[in-house]
Amino acid sequence: MQKINYNLKMEEIIKENKKKGLRPKLLLQVCCAPCSTAVVERLREDFAIDMFYYNPNIYPESEIGKRVETLRNFKSDFNLSGSIILPENDKKDFAKVLALRKDDKEGGRACFECYRLRLEETAKYAKENSYDYFSTTLSISPHKNSQWLNEIGRNLEEKYQIAYLYSDFKKKNGYKRSIDLSKEYDLYRQDYCGCIFSYKEMLDRKKEI
Repeated sequence: MQKINYNLKMEEIIKENKKKGLRPKLLLQVCCAPCSTAVVERLREDFAIDMFYYNPNIYPESEIGKRVETLRNFKSDFNLSGSIILPENDKKDFAKVLALRKDDKEGGRACFECYRLRLEETAKYAKENSYDYFSTTLSISPHKNSQWLNEIGRNLEEKYQIAYLYSDFKKKNGYKRSIDLSKEYDLYRQDYCGCIFSYKEMLDRKKEI
């Protein structure tokens, strides 16, 4: 099956909104400040963005605090006008995915379910609070499957009747730009995805060095 160019699809959406003179409201699920940098830089002129920090996968608990604090600092330093929304990150929400992940490697089916969990909560909140679009920063990472993310987004768009902003933010050197901005703003940049298994895999990698 031919892969869809989701970056081009996003650019077409933006172009159509500009023709209509629109600057829609976007609820953007964010995993961390470094991944958010290049994404909000690219979208801020075309969307009114609120950042939605829903990540019940994050381990340990102290890591959530680090990532949220870094996100707040970046928002202030980057002069972003939108809000950071902090829903409850209940570990029980992640329990089923965690059970799958113990027998899986990063990038497997458990990660697909983790994407879906976070995006579905974003879609529900966006629908309930009258946003025009929902999306996620996750596709900026070369370790995240953008085809999966956009497939999930499309299905949730239909389920909740709210537009999904298709994207592949790693395109156009997005990932490199996120690294450059992270250095420029001196952001805490974690070296694992988030869950307890990716945390342990990170520790194992460091032992091998």
